[in-house]
Amino acid sequence: MKKFWFLIVAFALIVACSSGDDATTSTDNFDRKAMLENISDNIIIPAYQRFSNDVAALKTAASAFTNTTDEANLIDLRTAWSTAYISWQTVSMFEIGKAEELSFRNFMNVFPVNAANIDANISSETYDLTTVSQQDEQGFGALDYVINGVSDSDAKILEFYTDTTNGVNYKKYLTDLVDRIVDLTSQVLNDWTGSYRDTFVSNSGSSATSSVDKLVNDFIFHYEKHLRAGKIGIPAGAFIGTPFEEKVEALYKGDLTKTLFEANLNALQDFFNGKHFGSAVTGESLKTYLDFLTAIKNGEDLSGLINNQFNTARSVADNLNDDFSSQVRTNNELMLNTYDELQKNVVFLKVDMLQAISVRVDFVDADGD
Repeated sequence: MKKFWFLIVAFALIVACSSGDDATTSTDNFDRKAMLENISDNIIIPAYQRFSNDVAALKTAASAFTNTTDEANLIDLRTAWSTAYISWQTVSMFEIGKAEELSFRNFMNVFPVNAANIDANISSETYDLTTVSQQDEQGFGALDYVINGVSDSDAKILEFYTDTTNGVNYKKYLTDLVDRIVDLTSQVLNDWTGSYRDTFVSNSGSSATSSVDKLVNDFIFHYEKHLRAGKIGIPAGAFIGTPFEEKVEALYKGDLTKTLFEANLNALQDFFNGKHFGSAVTGESLKTYLDFLTAIKNGEDLSGLINNQFNTARSVADNLNDDFSSQVRTNNELMLNTYDELQKNVVFLKVDMLQAISVRVDFVDADGD
């Protein structure tokens, strides 16, 4: 009998000691449905509505430019493109529902684009932007190329659109690029404002196919692959030791790169905190979920550690040049420092947070892609 009790005590000690510095939590009966309601009604749908409005303004500017091709309308078109591109950063993480079905993100923002293939499309007039094989030839990156990158001066860029032989082709491709963005955005927004919102909210369980599990995985995947790796790590050469200054977002505009990064970083942190789109008000969120569970890491609130690391990464990134290509060329160490700070939150989010809320990772790491 004494041996039996000794074994029980020994087992208990082993279990207790195995926790180490891992995040600890209390019992989970958090209202996931309330969190999904806040996320859909106060974050995702309003963000998509704003993005849709900005995309509509982009279409108007593109039409004005193709009708009257002059420097003033080119400048207006670039402004509308920049505004919509920044707005895109607030919705790009939500690859769920219709967005997942359409592979929305890959059609909207692959970078760098294939400039040679874009030139070939324009010359041949034989292309189908709905095909997966054409993802590198469309979206915001392709627009960047055709309004900023085809030449090194506004006067020369305008010549591409006013040329008597190929000008009509350039105008058509520009129009097709914008129309494709408008169409995809409309499909995703209409899905959210239609039946999908209720489907999303009602699927509040804890299975691998539940809305919480899928959305949290999408959030972390976007943070890890598209923010940390795509915007910073790959251009800086964090994975293979060779920097790629040509693999930055908004390559041809250049000085928009940092703005896009900051907008996406802010959107990710706002989502974590349940911050209403365009407002300081917050609701149920991953942060309140962790606080409800009293999730602790190394003696500190896990939600606080995550927010502090977001802020630290932002502070380090403040030192970067507005043009990340220039930053890579002149002082890549600052890019690598930013990557390191972003990486620290991967551990908090992907390991500690998922453990606390009992969500499994549903994607494979793809560093360096």
